[in-house]
Amino acid sequence: MDRDTMELLETEVEFDAAERPDVLILACGAIAREVLAVIELNRWTHVDVRCLPAKLHSTPEKIAGAVDAKLTELNGQYESIFVAYADCGTGGALDALLAEFPGVERLPGAHCYEVFAGGPQFMALQDAELGTFYLTDFLARHFDALVWTGLGLDRHPELRDLYFGAYRRVVFLGQAADADLVARARAAADRLGLTFEQCNTGRDGLGAPVRAFAYRNEALHAAARE
Repeated sequence: MDRDTMELLETEVEFDAAERPDVLILACGAIAREVLAVIELNRWTHVDVRCLPAKLHSTPEKIAGAVDAKLTELNGQYESIFVAYADCGTGGALDALLAEFPGVERLPGAHCYEVFAGGPQFMALQDAELGTFYLTDFLARHFDALVWTGLGLDRHPELRDLYFGAYRRVVFLGQAADADLVARARAAADRLGLTFEQCNTGRDGLGAPVRAFAYRNEALHAAARE
């Protein structure tokens, strides 16, 4: 990825297909790397990616509105659209919105942690320790901006107990084999005064539903053209 990851945090970012696109993935900027990796792995050259700012992660009540605005803007430009968000704290608002856009699907699950870990593994992690704070690759990379500075802990360290007093551990859900990100996640756990655990998830939890959507819609559009 040759785009500044801080750009993904703050703004909308576009990644254009190599060929004439007929599929759009509208994604959270926090999983842009993973979405692009799935596209590259499957050698799709007809898929555009539009990423909404990853900072929406901190204000989930704004996600459905941002998705609505982008889907409305792009209406009719693509044969198929996949929204690479889980519910992500919208409390069902995203599902209610997507019901107004026939054929548009989203990632399964409650949030990206469940997407990457998979439902059974995520539930096992939760059952083992409810007081778990999760980090993905993106959150480990931007821990300072999204958590430490974002929550004001750099200015008011006494807020640590208010925000994290009920937590016992940090679990790093790693998508890529990256020693630097592991070190960043471990350092984040140390700063929060929590124990650290690593769980390598890879990208299959994201890739499987995206591939299923792509192949299903390819078959539907092929049948419609016959």
